Amino acid sequence: GRAGGITKQEEWFPMKIDLRARPFYLGDEAAAWVEHTRDAMTVEDKVGQLFCVLFKQAVPSELEYVLGILKPGGCMYRVVSAERAVSFTQALQGALNIPPLIAANLEKGGNGIVEEGTLLGSPMEVAATDSVDMAVKLAEVCGKEGRAVGANWAFAPIIDIDANFRSPITNTRTFGNDPVRVREMGAAYTRKIQELGLAASIKHFPGDGQDERDQHLVTTINSMDCEAWMETYGAAYRACIEADALTCMVGHIMQPAWSRRLDSRLADRDILPASLSKELMGGLLRGELGFNGLIVTDATTMAGYTIPMSRRLAVPASIAAGADMFLFARNLEEDYGFMLEGVRSGVITPERLNEAVTRILAVKAALGLHLGKPGPDLEQAKRVVGCEQHLQWSRDCADQAITLVKEEAGVLPITPERYPRILFYPIEPPAGGEGNYKVTAACGMLKERLIKEGFQVDTFVPQPYGEGFTTKYEEIVGQYDLMLYAANLSTKSNQTVVRIEWKQPMGADCGHYLNDVPTVFVSLENPYHLLDFPRIRTYINCYSNNDRVLDALVEKLTGRSLFTGKSPVDPFCGKWDTRL
Repeated sequence: GRAGGITKQEEWFPMKIDLRARPFYLGDEAAAWVEHTRDAMTVEDKVGQLFCVLFKQAVPSELEYVLGILKPGGCMYRVVSAERAVSFTQALQGALNIPPLIAANLEKGGNGIVEEGTLLGSPMEVAATDSVDMAVKLAEVCGKEGRAVGANWAFAPIIDIDANFRSPITNTRTFGNDPVRVREMGAAYTRKIQELGLAASIKHFPGDGQDERDQHLVTTINSMDCEAWMETYGAAYRACIEADALTCMVGHIMQPAWSRRLDSRLADRDILPASLSKELMGGLLRGELGFNGLIVTDATTMAGYTIPMSRRLAVPASIAAGADMFLFARNLEEDYGFMLEGVRSGVITPERLNEAVTRILAVKAALGLHLGKPGPDLEQAKRVVGCEQHLQWSRDCADQAITLVKEEAGVLPITPERYPRILFYPIEPPAGGEGNYKVTAACGMLKERLIKEGFQVDTFVPQPYGEGFTTKYEEIVGQYDLMLYAANLSTKSNQTVVRIEWKQPMGADCGHYLNDVPTVFVSLENPYHLLDFPRIRTYINCYSNNDRVLDALVEKLTGRSLFTGKSPVDPFCGKWDTRL
């Protein structure tokens, strides 16, 4: 059914915005500020408000460059030092007459905005505790640490459902594959972070996790039928909307079933991702789900956005189709020009432009930004960011989340008395990357902890030769008491798979000795490695690779702590042999 939603295309835009209703709840004074501020703007000022720009390093030269082109309505910080974030926030607030929305990927903790921030745990680690209270604590860490350095907008919670274990981008960034858990944890995060004065941004509408491709690289598809979608993703969005989520991030993800239902004339080639689709933003998100808050696109630098149509057309098309803010730019001067041209040519009508600007200002007023609150204070920020209470919650999360998926009877616990000599197999890429996608080299840190426990630990090194000349099987079997694998393959953008690539020659580090030597496999990140090592009989998932997780893992391996985590996904990947 249509549940009282807007169903006629011609009624999708422009829309009458009720500033006193959910999610804004503005009083007379705040509503008057929104309307007065909007009406006093030039067209150029209004178009500037549509842009949420990226400040990658938060340095003065970036601000100077942006202000030479436009006055942005919002911005996003990548991860910098707390000192730099505070000083940049102060400079930004001083430079703009309309207070900006300041966002960050506050998905795992305060580490999403500052280097000193607390990584409480990945959403999947939080989900493995099976405690909604832990999702609330995640929001509290994100909200308090983000707010301390100037953020007022969380690009979170992620309410994608990790239904496809092959997805290289959802994975540990989600609360798992159970739609009910995703819905409950997403709504709990939304309520808490907004209670702390930050706008939530529920993402990535219409829902990632069905496709095995990444919208950073290709326009992806949520392939569910309308009814199944509404019972899963739709239910999660509805719950977060009812929790008063102020904003929603639309992805470069198609939802063909809903697009066709809302416009039966669409040919396959005309189906667009949500970030360009009036059917999905207007008909589904606004109409069916009744969302009255701000719609922001996902990063428009992604290939999933740039591939469907020419950028000259796409930039204004997103706003014309119902987005209120445009995230990032390939070239800011050029994209601003494309947007202005879209206004002047009538692609973006004056009514649609005013509607978008009204919602942007309404979010700012709902957060109280129009009241001219003082900016962040560095000394106060230092007391909040990385504080002991947040670190303790991170320890609790690790302790409650680590999951013993499979156990061969009698192998655990691992102690130096039982297994003095360990052959260690680390599986991880070179360290690098940035922000939330930074690869932390954790296998070496696990090895150090094992040595400290009193084990003799040798790292496996593949031999340069193969068939006929390999070291004798019996020599290896006689030399080691335990084989321990540690995989640290993280979810990050611009990769097509999160799979083990075994070493040459001929899978030299595969489980060649598991029938003769006790063997344990630990995944620090991706929970689906049983796909590539199905016969391993003792397998553990950790979902994060920070110090607290490594400490808790050693406690559990050695028997000093019990495994209590519950798998929030199917670690067996739907295969029968992974259960052997």
